[in-house]
Amino acid sequence: MSNPVAAAISGVVEGVTEFLPISSTGHLIVTSAVLNYQTTGAFEVIIQIGAIFAVLWFYRLQLVQQARQLSTHAEVRRFWLGVIVAFLPAAAIGFLLGDFIERVLFSPQVVAVSLIVGGIVLWIVESRPRTPVTQEATQITLRQSLIIGLAQLCALVPGVSRSASTIVGGMLTGLSRPAATTFSFYLSIPTLGGASLYSLLKDWDAIRTQGFADIAIGMVTSFVVALLAIGWLLRFISKNDFKGFAVYRIIAGTVILVFFALRG
Repeated sequence: MSNPVAAAISGVVEGVTEFLPISSTGHLIVTSAVLNYQTTGAFEVIIQIGAIFAVLWFYRLQLVQQARQLSTHAEVRRFWLGVIVAFLPAAAIGFLLGDFIERVLFSPQVVAVSLIVGGIVLWIVESRPRTPVTQEATQITLRQSLIIGLAQLCALVPGVSRSASTIVGGMLTGLSRPAATTFSFYLSIPTLGGASLYSLLKDWDAIRTQGFADIAIGMVTSFVVALLAIGWLLRFISKNDFKGFAVYRIIAGTVILVFFALRG
């Protein structure tokens, strides 16, 4: 049944959480459960298209410049080859195990545990002394890209967070915090785009059942909010670390566990 208000709320949640290291899929699963808003897995994936367009719009000038330089600048070619290398592991495993993951792991309880564990990991990583060796995302090596791609596999578990796993993976390979975050944004283009296209082709009947109006509302709201979130996050990390997000994850995961335990 169509529910425009719940769809709009879901879009806001998607836009806020997609690029912050707190898990958009996890928050959408919990939001749907709290609102009693019956959605398909396809709905959560499709409204990510709004977030993809937000990245494309935010980086539009850089993307146009890189497209012009692709044939003449080796650094640009290496950077986009790195994006592809980082994209492939999650694409392959997601294609093979996507239905199993959605059927078995898409629950508020799994999200809660993942949020807590991920928060602890994020805190530990931020507490370790590091000396970044790569200051710019465009200077990333293929080895670093592959490690980030393998780290992104963790995000197949709802609640882990695609952005958190890729940013942490990047920082552990020697990227500065801003470089890791920027690379995570670029990596979201093929990752979210591929997942959305796959859902469109595989779950068309489910999408029709959900209702095109709800999906459109979710996409538009996620675009607007994600665009604001991207700019805010880049400004935030220029002066702060991710420990605040680690604390939020642990608190949110604990609250979710308690809430659904009391709910029965």
